[in-house]
Formats: sequence, structure tokens, C-alpha cells
Amino acid sequence: MSNTTAGPSKVRPGSSQPSESSKRKRGMFQKDLQHMMYGFGDDANPLPETVALVEDIVVEYVTEMVHKAQDIASKRGKLLTEDFLFLIRKDLPKLNRCTELLSMNEELKQARKAFEVDEEKLASTD
Repeated sequence: MSNTTAGPSKVRPGSSQPSESSKRKRGMFQKDLQHMMYGFGDDANPLPETVALVEDIVVEYVTEMVHKAQDIASKRGKLLTEDFLFLIRKDLPKLNRCTELLSMNEELKQARKAFEVDEEKLASTD
């Protein structure tokens, strides 16, 4: 028995088209992933093959999540943050982390807005 996989041109389940991983620019996230891997206990300079494998896994996961979220949003016609939260609703650590990051993002937006208003007041009084 021989393994007859199609190599780099993967076909998405339920689709006749190759997945985005065969079209995308490889190595785009390598530096970020190296830092993340180091933060999680890997070597400061991990093997390039390891980083490439982790990158493939991450890109595949994110692509899959986006496709699932698009399927959910297709009924409404607009992709929203809530579609992603719906997908991870059963994975409590991920859901909690996402809601924490979203609330932190909202706080940062409010702080930037307040800072811009303060700058405008200072500029108008000069």
C-alpha cells in the first residue's frame, strides 16, 4: 500500500478547490510563532521545521474557524464577532479569554477616544 496524498494542494472537505494553505505565503508568522513558542517553554531558536509545522496547524485552524463562522453568518449576510464566540461557546477557557480580550479592546478604544478629546481641547485653548 502506498500513500497517495496530493502533497501541498490540500482539498477542503466538501469542496473541490484547494485550501488556502496551498495558496498563502509561507513563513508569514514565523517570528511571532517563535516568540510564542519560546514563551510557552520552547527553545529561543526552535527548529525551522517545527515553526513551519506550528504555522501550518495555526493557519489551518484559523481558516477552518473563519469558514465555519462564514457558514453561520451567511444566513444573516454579515460576519460578526459573535459568530466566533458562538463557535467556541463550549470551550470555556477560549471563550473566557476571548471575552476578556474583547473587553480590553473596548477599554483601549475608550481610552484612545478620551485622549484624543483631551488633545483637541488643549489644541483649541492655545
